[in-house]
Amino acid sequence: MSFTKFFGGKKKEALPSTGDAIQKLRQTEEMLTKKQVFLEKKINQELKIAKEKGTKDKRAALNALKRKKRLEKQLQQIDGTLSTIEFQREALENANTNSEVLNTMTYAAKALKSAHKSLDVDQVHDMMDDISEQMELSNEIGEAISSPSQYDDVDEDDLLAELEELEQEELDEKLLDVGPSVSDRLPDVPSEVPQPQKSKKVVEDEDDMAELAAWAS
Repeated sequence: MSFTKFFGGKKKEALPSTGDAIQKLRQTEEMLTKKQVFLEKKINQELKIAKEKGTKDKRAALNALKRKKRLEKQLQQIDGTLSTIEFQREALENANTNSEVLNTMTYAAKALKSAHKSLDVDQVHDMMDDISEQMELSNEIGEAISSPSQYDDVDEDDLLAELEELEQEELDEKLLDVGPSVSDRLPDVPSEVPQPQKSKKVVEDEDDMAELAAWAS
């Protein structure tokens, strides 16, 4: 039995993980934040007491101000402690993130190395050459299938001439279809010659002459 074991030597403590340390720091931050809120309320209460006792009980007002000063000092210390804890927590979070990223990159590098073990550069080149040959063959087959057959070999000039004839026929039909002639649209000539209308003055004179002739007879 060794001398250390006989006297009960201390066991080697396990190193804390970054996750556990971050969790403990957050719990401490929450506790100190609650303490802050409590101290701020107490400071406001002591200040209220000092104002109320200012003119009535000077001693009580001074004691209230002393308590307020002590509470403000505690609050200031908590503010500094929170800043230190926050800085330490952020450093641990960054270290934890960097560790996770490094582990992931290491794992990916091993996977990439394992994948390349089954690959050979010459085999890859041979495979790409085979693919190129098959693509060329496929293109040739496609061109042969899509090319027009000998039965569809029509002279394009003949088609253009036929199209011009059709256009000329349509133009001739439009020129012939001009509608009724101008003479057909003239109004009919009346069979009787219209008599000019007499004016009101002439009608009155004729009436007067007829009445005079009747009296004379």
